[in-house]
Amino acid sequence: MDAIRYNVVHETLYSYASPVALSHQMLHLTPRALPWQRPLAHAISVEPFPEEFTRGTDYFGNAVCHAVLVAPHRALAVRAESTLEVLPREDRALQAGTPAWDALRTRLRAPLAPGEDAQRAQLGAAEFLYESPFVRFGAALAEYARTSFPPARPVAEAALDLMRRIHADFEFDASATTLATPLTEVLEERRGVCQDFAHLMVGCLRMQGLAARYVSGYILTSPPPGMPRLIGADASHAWASVWCGAEAGWLDLDPTNDSVAGQEHITLGWGRDFGDVTPMRGVILGGGEQELEVRVTVSPQTVTG
Repeated sequence: MDAIRYNVVHETLYSYASPVALSHQMLHLTPRALPWQRPLAHAISVEPFPEEFTRGTDYFGNAVCHAVLVAPHRALAVRAESTLEVLPREDRALQAGTPAWDALRTRLRAPLAPGEDAQRAQLGAAEFLYESPFVRFGAALAEYARTSFPPARPVAEAALDLMRRIHADFEFDASATTLATPLTEVLEERRGVCQDFAHLMVGCLRMQGLAARYVSGYILTSPPPGMPRLIGADASHAWASVWCGAEAGWLDLDPTNDSVAGQEHITLGWGRDFGDVTPMRGVILGGGEQELEVRVTVSPQTVTG
């Protein structure tokens, strides 16, 4: 089974109009260790050098770092570099039949006796059933989702259909939305970015009573024919993951690219929505107006056996 080795560099630069007296930043920039993903090396540098820098794990099991800077500064630079291998995934949801989505919906909301692995897995999925700050429920969301979910349709088949419809119906437009744009507006305008489409798919799945989580990471992009890979030309990426039952597990689907997540997808972490796995989020004292520059480079290095 061949693995693709990647080098990922994620650079973030904040420039401030006036000095920042205090900065506390939380970083989700460390790839997860997964059955199909093996981190080999990882380093994060922060300039100015932080007085405190701690590593830990958040509620969802994602690696998280906290940096505290107390010396006045007008710029903040964070550079995360990772080397990892990504193997082909064994998506059980695609290799075998999955339960009907409406039967799974009933099962997810039924009380369970503790003790068995399958039950514990289902209990973990159940926390992704509900609305969250970036994924608010609404009638328009339910109406859009309904077409993909006729009675008794297998959940993987229904989710794949929903993914394809989002890809066909919505236009990628980097200038159409911001972090504050609600899903209702994305639905009305039919345009947005990968974050919007991931939130949209997660919301549609949850409106059908299914468990869905938001996945943050990177994707390998291809330069135009004959052109070299440009440093800093890539970006963070996001997709959705749907629970297909204890036997099949989670299925990662990328509505932006109309694809099942594969070896070109690199996973940082997951949560209820973007707010749980923001690559960099913090609180500052001072600074005034600020400018943000983000550069991401995903480079395939070697193919190994």
